[in-house]
Amino acid sequence: MAKKITALKAQKKNSDRVSVFLDGEYAFGLFRVVAAWLQVGQEIDEEKIRQLNQTEAGEKAYQRALNFLSYRVRTETEIRRNLNKHDTPESVIEEVLERLRRNNLVDDLHFASTWVENRSEFRPRGRRALQSELRQKGVEQEVIEEALENLDEEELAYRAAKKNARKYLRFEWPEFRKKLLAFLARRGFNYGVAAPVVEQVWAEEQEQA
Repeated sequence: MAKKITALKAQKKNSDRVSVFLDGEYAFGLFRVVAAWLQVGQEIDEEKIRQLNQTEAGEKAYQRALNFLSYRVRTETEIRRNLNKHDTPESVIEEVLERLRRNNLVDDLHFASTWVENRSEFRPRGRRALQSELRQKGVEQEVIEEALENLDEEELAYRAAKKNARKYLRFEWPEFRKKLLAFLARRGFNYGVAAPVVEQVWAEEQEQA
């Protein structure tokens, strides 16, 4: 049976939401954007109410995703995990992600590329470490490979080694080599990349000394 909308009132505690009154009684609350097409005097049936509640669920999840994104850029997997924690239905999650994509608010390749750039600038890491970090963020392997396509591991290893070499200069060559290789390994550089870099840094430091 259809019911008549008798009032639409902005909520005092949240101006983005509207209280809907049917036949003189409070029925439910909606986001303003969901309630935009409603008007006092309009009659709505149970099916229309169900559709409104479904749209409301999608808008609620979307707003939650926007809030999650307000702290930093996220991957699709991170957003999915966050919405899952709030028991958001899978169909709603997919709608939210599609909406975020359309609005250019989520882009895993952009995320991965930015992650690599920031790491390379401030804390140089090797391909292995970067792959591991991005996998933990839920980035697909194909996207990771594209983001790492132009990575110059030798240059990054050199910068990382140069920055940390001085703390090991009190040691003789064998111990210096061992410790700096271990440091570079922790940063994700393989032996083939790290060993020549360690030799180069040692030679430069000895020449300067």
